[in-house]
Amino acid sequence: MAKEIFTHINRKVGELLSDVLTGRIGLPDLQRPFVWKDTKVRNLLDSMLRGFPIGYVMLWESPSEFENKTHIGVNDKAFMQPRDLVIDGQQRLTALLAAIKGVKIKDVNYRERNIKISFNPLTREFAVWSQAYERSSEWISVISTAFEAAERREATHFRRAFIKNLNETRERNQSPLLSDDEEILIEQNLADLLDLVYYPLPTLEIRSVATEEDVAEIFVRVNSGGQKLTEKNFIETLLSVYDNEMHRNINNFCRDSRIPKEGTSFNHIIEVDPVHLIRASVGLAFRRARLKYAYMLLRGKDLDTQRTSAEIQAANLDKFRNALAVVTNLNDWHTFMNIMAAAGYLRSSLVSSQNAVIFSYMLYLIGKTQFGVKPLELRQIMCRWIFMSTITGYFTDLSAESTVERLLTDMRSLTTPEDFINLLNREITDRFTDDYFKTNLPRDMVTSSTGSPIWKGYLAALNVLHHNLLFSNVPTLAFLTPGASGTKSAIDVHHIFPKNHLAKLGIEDDRDRNQIANYTFLDYQTNINISDDAPAIYAAKQRNRLGNEAYALSLSQNAIPENFENMTYYEFLEQRRRLMAGIIKKAYALLSAT
Repeated sequence: MAKEIFTHINRKVGELLSDVLTGRIGLPDLQRPFVWKDTKVRNLLDSMLRGFPIGYVMLWESPSEFENKTHIGVNDKAFMQPRDLVIDGQQRLTALLAAIKGVKIKDVNYRERNIKISFNPLTREFAVWSQAYERSSEWISVISTAFEAAERREATHFRRAFIKNLNETRERNQSPLLSDDEEILIEQNLADLLDLVYYPLPTLEIRSVATEEDVAEIFVRVNSGGQKLTEKNFIETLLSVYDNEMHRNINNFCRDSRIPKEGTSFNHIIEVDPVHLIRASVGLAFRRARLKYAYMLLRGKDLDTQRTSAEIQAANLDKFRNALAVVTNLNDWHTFMNIMAAAGYLRSSLVSSQNAVIFSYMLYLIGKTQFGVKPLELRQIMCRWIFMSTITGYFTDLSAESTVERLLTDMRSLTTPEDFINLLNREITDRFTDDYFKTNLPRDMVTSSTGSPIWKGYLAALNVLHHNLLFSNVPTLAFLTPGASGTKSAIDVHHIFPKNHLAKLGIEDDRDRNQIANYTFLDYQTNINISDDAPAIYAAKQRNRLGNEAYALSLSQNAIPENFENMTYYEFLEQRRRLMAGIIKKAYALLSAT
């Protein structure tokens, strides 16, 4: 018979929550943004009160051979290090801690707040707190106060005070006082509420001998939805245990990146997530791109010898810590954000892949700190790299990690700044060939998706070239700069051949009408003026308004063929795709020359 590596038992909710608060169980989600809506927390409590199943919790016993693991969170826990790590059920336990124990959570912007759930002891209803429930004497506005009273052995006083307050309110309102049956009902419902701490929660306790791969496989097999346990879950859990200070620094940087104030990491390109910083740090420290290597390294594995020990883990943590300090350096981060802007990517809506940003940032740091590339030369090569990698989807397909892994492997034999620059240049020119611009790029533009990296790359090219908006003397980048439009967009995507006009021509399939080659940006007022006019009508008006020379320049800068208004629609699409590819090629040439 095979030896089991897990124990399956029923734990009481109150016991699990107490173990988290004392540090016996490590719950990293207390340090991370809580993604559940308050209504979901309310529904969880309602399910428990009704006796419904609420899922399970998976715990993983901490490896006992490492001495430098620490507790998660602040330094006032009874247990100096957790015995178990929460692998699944993190959001569920966090929700219960917030609602029952009154523990503050972090929202998506890393701001602390309370989740307040109200309860009506007469109707057994839960509700998300509001001022109405706060003012109502029939509701316990925040249920954590009832649980706090029970912990102080003052549940009876709490119940009597509630009944007294409700009767006083009814008396003031000249309503009937509570009957004996109603008081008994309140007593019973309050007891049922407080008994939720004894609610059984199935718990799968996995022993420390299990590997990360074992735990992931167990998770998939016992999870009815077939959800995959991500490498990110492991890495953040391990970091919170083995170096809580690093984990806190990561979350602080992520928090600051969402808050626009002086001296922070705030930017308009990407909302930084812990996994982004972990990726960049592992790449910088160990020249590895796969996330699975991160948790192997953090658990003390030498990837070359496959040995695992406390000494190796300490060395790996030290390398990771040093790399993280570089990755979270605000001067480097802001400099790289400026390089993104110089490559035409001014805002998050122009970036189709977050990996493109993070992996490029990692390469920038490698070039700066490990190869000593001069700032101007590094800026130039990274501008070209960002432009190429985002347009071609270098980092967006399923093999992105393999691609970067190969690139980092190639770097191990490099020694000079020139070697680094030449390697990136080869990657760029291998993809940005004449055939790519002439044939492949126009072909790949046969799409109606404005989420396409090519459409976004075309807009980035307009920014690089400082081309004006169509029929305007203002550069497109002025409208795409963050904050330029307030809450109302100052520009609109316009169909060069309007949809209603195409419908009259018998072209009614949106896959044809919404081709990206039929899109351009117009300022808000021009878009209104053109409306659904046929190209021949509005083209004549704009030519008269601008004059022949300015009109021709505007068409050229926006990749629109001359006399487009006299073309068939499909002829226009074919010609414009070639011109759009030409705009992208021209922007690349400018980035290569500066």
